[in-house]
Amino acid sequence: MTSRAWVEHLMGMPVSIHVRCPDPRSADIERAVVAAYHELACLEDVFSTWRPDSHVSRLARGEIALAHCDPLIGEVIALGAEATHLTGGAFTTHLPDPTGHRLFNPTGLVKGWAVDRAGAILSGLPGTAWCINAGGDLLAGRHRHVPPAGQDALPWRIGIEDPHDRSRIARVVPVMEGAVATSGTAARGAHLYDPRSDEWIDRLASVTVAGPDLMWADVWATALFVGGEDAARAFDVALETRPGYSWWSQGME
Repeated sequence: MTSRAWVEHLMGMPVSIHVRCPDPRSADIERAVVAAYHELACLEDVFSTWRPDSHVSRLARGEIALAHCDPLIGEVIALGAEATHLTGGAFTTHLPDPTGHRLFNPTGLVKGWAVDRAGAILSGLPGTAWCINAGGDLLAGRHRHVPPAGQDALPWRIGIEDPHDRSRIARVVPVMEGAVATSGTAARGAHLYDPRSDEWIDRLASVTVAGPDLMWADVWATALFVGGEDAARAFDVALETRPGYSWWSQGME
């Protein structure tokens, strides 16, 4: 197997795509990677809160009604409501603006959801293992013809940094298929919002969640970071209907 990597700046962060396959420069690989980045760019056009011309920004300003938005916004609204319910209110897609008014801001959900959609495009590549890294949150997969063991199925090794010493790796997570998402304050400060207390959380720590889908891994990483024991109990309940996820914390003990 030979590896190759690409990187583009999308959704306000570097997004890299890595592949392992016999010929990573084949036309099929090139087309799939271009299509995956195109999917992410199209979703950024709809959901970006930084771009004034996005549907989400125009919706927040009252320039357009939901009925006139891209139908995907309705899908994300429904996913956000489900996430709020499953996490016991520890996760929300409505965040305070600088004046304190809560507005529809699905950024914390859309990133993982968008990467999951891009990953579906790569999953059809014969004999290929792949990984998408979106600002440190990762989704990995492989085609069904990539064997489950041996040199061709080497896992992607995901390093989780120590929030108290970002030069140190606190844990290495090997991933063949699935997602790893980390939420914390070491890199970006108090940017994680607790909707129950109406506070931005500033403690120096992080939570990592591993599981099948990046969207839900990222949702739970945020919810468990801000929600404490209540969110942990909600996580255990959610596992009964959405299994395959696990979590651990760095610096929250």
